[in-house]
Amino acid sequence: MRALICEEYSGIESLRVGELAEPVPTPGSALIQVEAAAVNFADSLLVAGQYQMKPDLPFAPGSEAAGRVVDTGGIPGLEEGDRVAGFTGFGAMAELALIPEHGLVRLEDATSFDEGAAIPVAYGTSYHALVDRGEVKEGETLLVLGAAGGVGLAAVQIGKKLKAHVIATVSSDEKADVARGGGADEVIRYDEIDLRKGIEEATNGAGVDVVFDPVGGEATEAALRATRWGGRLLVIGFASGTIPSIPLNLTLVKGNSIVGVFWGRHFMEDPQAEAENLATIMDWVREGSLRPHVQRSFDLEQGADALRWVAERNAIGRVIINP
Repeated sequence: MRALICEEYSGIESLRVGELAEPVPTPGSALIQVEAAAVNFADSLLVAGQYQMKPDLPFAPGSEAAGRVVDTGGIPGLEEGDRVAGFTGFGAMAELALIPEHGLVRLEDATSFDEGAAIPVAYGTSYHALVDRGEVKEGETLLVLGAAGGVGLAAVQIGKKLKAHVIATVSSDEKADVARGGGADEVIRYDEIDLRKGIEEATNGAGVDVVFDPVGGEATEAALRATRWGGRLLVIGFASGTIPSIPLNLTLVKGNSIVGVFWGRHFMEDPQAEAENLATIMDWVREGSLRPHVQRSFDLEQGADALRWVAERNAIGRVIINP
């Protein structure tokens, strides 16, 4: 099968399109013909050997896909030709991919394959972060860093579904418009104002209850300092490229918490809970509460360009590859 292939852990520039062995159907995993694969920042880390997992070489990157079922893998109620999406771990940027039963969701006709591919990881991560780890409550103030990115925009939408007051941080007018369209109550342009000052103004000095942080770098400490007593900082990732060092006295004097969020590990450790989370997410998609914002789509030959687009933080919402 044709695929975007990583043959060595040397980064995006070494990726090529070629022939890769087809995945072998196994009981409990559906084989799908991939119509769309979403690009995540983690993909650029994966192909550089800088992610928490290292697949055996060669492999195709891509952790979420949507398409039609080719082999049901014996999954009850699933039929060949069904429209589905799900979490692949890796291998989505290819003509065929495997999706385990607990990571698979069915797509309504109203949801395009591009939108479907954009749901499992971004919305699964944000839901796990805000509900399971952050325990966001109605009326709390949620600060979303990098709010126009894939997981950031998902967090804005889920935060509103949880009836939180959502403050989004962005760096351009276009990103601000997308964040507001996702439901953000207020927007901070951190390219125009110091982040901590912006938070102070947005909250009238009261601070925030929860910080959703996929960015890292200097923004992390500034956001943590702006939390209220008992606040929670949710560590999602480090898109800035810098892992911050945090003075732990900040957690002491405010009684707040720094909470790690590793959705991929949670997916493996508690598959039943994750299947229930994804079912809830899809219920919200069907009712119209959640909808991915797909910015661009690339064909397979442009796969490296797609990963580069996301790695360089040009993405607003989601970026898709169509094998």
